[in-house]
Amino acid sequence: MTQITLDNLAHSYLPNPQSEDDFALKQLDHVWKDGEAYALLGASGCGKSTLLNIISGLLVPSRGRILFDDKDVTHQDTVARNIAQVFQFPVVYDTMTVGDNLAFPLRNRGMDPAYIAKRVQQIASMIGMDDLLKRKARGLTADAKQKISLGRGMVREDVNAILFDEPLTVIDPHMKWELRTQLKALHNEFGHTMIYVTHDQTEALTFADKVVVMHDGRVVQLGTPEELFDTPEHTFVGYFIGSPGMNLIDAEVSGSMAHCGGHSVPLGGHYTAPGGHVQIGIRPEFVTIASGEEGLPVTIKRIEDVGRHQILRAEFAGKPVNAILPEGMTVPAGANRLKFAPERVNVYADDWRVTPLHSVSATTKEAV
Repeated sequence: MTQITLDNLAHSYLPNPQSEDDFALKQLDHVWKDGEAYALLGASGCGKSTLLNIISGLLVPSRGRILFDDKDVTHQDTVARNIAQVFQFPVVYDTMTVGDNLAFPLRNRGMDPAYIAKRVQQIASMIGMDDLLKRKARGLTADAKQKISLGRGMVREDVNAILFDEPLTVIDPHMKWELRTQLKALHNEFGHTMIYVTHDQTEALTFADKVVVMHDGRVVQLGTPEELFDTPEHTFVGYFIGSPGMNLIDAEVSGSMAHCGGHSVPLGGHYTAPGGHVQIGIRPEFVTIASGEEGLPVTIKRIEDVGRHQILRAEFAGKPVNAILPEGMTVPAGANRLKFAPERVNVYADDWRVTPLHSVSATTKEAV
């Protein structure tokens, strides 16, 4: 186990990068604490796998350093860093049995045979392959092979970190949930530093202590699932986390009010007028439907029943706005406005969250 520090790190696949746009991974300065479980979350092409490969030693960064504790490992390979890595597609030895595949990393390090047998049995039980230990890997399904690959990555207890690059892509949905649970239990038991790359927010939020959200080669927020939901620091985080994601509406902000297309929205904080492209953001969970003169006037397009709740799809000034409604709720006749909970409204300038000068007392808040 080790603390991983990214010091002024950046990477370009071009030989002579000239501008920021030439970098697949833009400057990063982050500390990954010893023994914590992190998820790297973002859309395809955002730089997740590039960063993971730099941490593992498969790629040397164009700029900056990687430190394991206080040791500079920037130019060390994976073996020297004592890293275990599980890739997106299964890597197994077809001519070996399942048991021999799992045992390979331990035998390669000369571990005691009794310990190897015990550890292989433990990992095989975790991945649900107890009854296949003596079977050759050749001929097994892709998801079975990926479980072997996953198990082999976790079989060693002495690694500095375990890195997972979208390891559950080929696993069936039920087994994904089971393996995530087992991975979490393994982390709690042994305290490995774990970094898990995924584009699936459910995987990230259920696995990790901290989620690292990446967008366009940058880390735009590192935080707990609760922090990402309540206070997205970037509009991409608000959009990417949640289903549906955060509503974003162009606005002018001054003091404790936002003005959207001639309509006023009270805010939970007091702001100086921010410059740039200003938007307010609110999660659909904190939007309610109203009638009369309260709220923003919207055109209701449809209501989707997803079982545990309903999603109201509407438009304001030609842009989509969503609200989460209780299961079974009937929209009252004439209800064509949406109200926002002021304390749940975030303000953004050029996509980055603006911190309010101070909160607004609950006694001074006005209804929309």
